[in-house]
Amino acid sequence: MKGKTPTSIITDGAMAIRNAVRDVFPEVRHSNVGNPSFTPKFRKIMTGDYEIPVFKRKWVQLIEEFGIEDKPWVINMYEEKHMWATAYLRGKFFAGFRTTSRCEGLHSVVGRYVGSRYDLTSFVEHFQRCVAHMRFNEFNADYESTCGVPVMQTCIELLERYAAELYTHEIFLFFRPFFSRAGSMRVLNIDNTDDCIKYIVCKHGRPDFTWTVDFRQEEMIFMCTCLRMESFGIPCENIVKVLVDRDIREIPRSLVLDRWTKKVKSALNDPCGFTRDAVVISRQSALVEFSKQLAAVAAKVPERYEETRDLIMGLYSSYKAADEGDNQPHSGVARSSNPYVHPTTGGSGQPSKKKKRQRCSVCQMEGHKKTTCPWQKDIDNNVIENEAIGSDDGDMCTEATVELDSDS
Repeated sequence: MKGKTPTSIITDGAMAIRNAVRDVFPEVRHSNVGNPSFTPKFRKIMTGDYEIPVFKRKWVQLIEEFGIEDKPWVINMYEEKHMWATAYLRGKFFAGFRTTSRCEGLHSVVGRYVGSRYDLTSFVEHFQRCVAHMRFNEFNADYESTCGVPVMQTCIELLERYAAELYTHEIFLFFRPFFSRAGSMRVLNIDNTDDCIKYIVCKHGRPDFTWTVDFRQEEMIFMCTCLRMESFGIPCENIVKVLVDRDIREIPRSLVLDRWTKKVKSALNDPCGFTRDAVVISRQSALVEFSKQLAAVAAKVPERYEETRDLIMGLYSSYKAADEGDNQPHSGVARSSNPYVHPTTGGSGQPSKKKKRQRCSVCQMEGHKKTTCPWQKDIDNNVIENEAIGSDDGDMCTEATVELDSDS
């Protein structure tokens, strides 16, 4: 990562890991969420989106209700509240994670491809298949995000449509309820100062529970005391309410976190080449995996096979000519488009007459046979992979869900 340290680390509370994090990354925010004594009420206090004074008051009420003021683990938990309570973690970016379940889910996925008795070579080979399949799923998710626009469901249609075009499909579905919540918010007071405008916002029927949104008009910067924008990277309902109040029809750039947008990958072009190379490798792996899936279907029918072959070779010829600076139009699929065969020419520039060469029984191309056919290897790998995957086409990773409890 070129010396860049993470901003946040989530562990299961293991003391050895906690000590290591503290020594190696002293500036990193560490969240300890592992404790078997959690109760539903404790969890509500832990995840509740409260101000610190409200959290302290609710904590006292909880321990008094259960009479556990003198329990050692209760005292210890409270001393480390800055590591697990949302009230103290607000404003620290964890990308929506609250537990280590994503890591555990990834372990489960890898376990479907890798066995404990594999040697190093077998492990690398099967692990690469696992990564390739995950990249293929990511490729599909990117494709679904770029195709079509969800049906608008709120009365704030202009902002909702803009968000649908801006964010990935999953992030938009996470963000859309904020538009509905904004409809139940009220602006109690507007205070104009020299450098910013302060909006006092509350939920309908709860004037005693308020948030303050600072708006700097020149820079188009919004900041809310709830700090959800800083925590999750998307505007809260309080900020959305101010956007509606000011008749702003697009989400300002200051409120957009690039990592949640559809175009983030196209923007990853580090001049040093490090990020760009990583993106190119990821794209290449996704296309290879997609080609395997296509080959497995197309190879079953001769007509499909020929159509697919011609399309692929046509694209290959066109792209290669463009890279070499050849702008001549290419129609159809010329014999020279075959990357495995290079036709020879005689002195007159015409192809020389040669004895008819044997064609490969797999791809019907000249220049090689079935045992050396590059398509045959891909087809064999695809069959093996399909057998390994079986009927399990579900999500490759467990998605983390973040629920924000309000004071209501």
